[in-house]
Amino acid sequence: MGAAPASRDVTSYGMGLAAPLALFFLLFFVAPLLQLLWLSLHNDTAGLHWGLGQYLHFLTDPFSLGVLGSTLLLGAEVTAVCLVLGFPIAWLYQRVGPRLQTIIILIVLLPLLTSVVVRTFAWIVILGRQGIINATLQSLGIIDTPLKLLYTQFGVVIALAQVQMPLMTLPLITALGRIDPNLDDASCSLGAGSWRTFFRIVLPLSLPGVIAGCTLTYAAAITAFITQSLVGGGQMLFMPMYLYQQASTLQNWPFAAAISIIFLLAVLAVVSVFTTLGRLSRGYGWA
Repeated sequence: MGAAPASRDVTSYGMGLAAPLALFFLLFFVAPLLQLLWLSLHNDTAGLHWGLGQYLHFLTDPFSLGVLGSTLLLGAEVTAVCLVLGFPIAWLYQRVGPRLQTIIILIVLLPLLTSVVVRTFAWIVILGRQGIINATLQSLGIIDTPLKLLYTQFGVVIALAQVQMPLMTLPLITALGRIDPNLDDASCSLGAGSWRTFFRIVLPLSLPGVIAGCTLTYAAAITAFITQSLVGGGQMLFMPMYLYQQASTLQNWPFAAAISIIFLLAVLAVVSVFTTLGRLSRGYGWA
């Protein structure tokens, strides 16, 4: 009898199998990005003079830097709200029976099955002067005049938090599901209270899910053009709308391209920080 054929190494497949995906990536991601970079290196809208004038204009303009700062701050606020509200939901999912788990996961996934435009218009109705919140507060006698909730930072944060909540809750559910429930019992049997068990056992082991949820939520919140524009109105300006105004309204394509590159680098910097924290937390959780 001949020798049994050696098992094939899973990494021995030719790189040609990845060629279609690589070609798609080059055509629809790398090429537009290079064109955007090339366009941003022109000092005039006619594209006749090369230079870094657009970048210098943005980085020395207090208004542009303010728009960038407010956008990054908005992402941090939305991420914090999603984390505070999403963690109890994920924790409750791991503590209830299968029937309630089905209901919770349906509630979490339901927003993903609805268009962002529809959800945003729903929040416009809820936050309006005659909306559900103001009508309820007035009927209870808490307020006499309607509160201004729409076209405010508070309204944008609440609407974005509801829209992006699944991106935070789902990684948390996965991370909490990997924690051995016997650890909680062991901690309690050793005399630790509920809060001490949470901060010393549950939270450290769930940090990879927290970091993953924060990364997804932050990146989605600061680029949510529709929700920022409709709920925020014209009284607040964030980077996606600032970019749209420069490109479509003012036809200043080189400056719009420079805004895009700077915004992309800022987002990559924040995501890199989250990624670094994720690696550190993974080692901390396994320790």
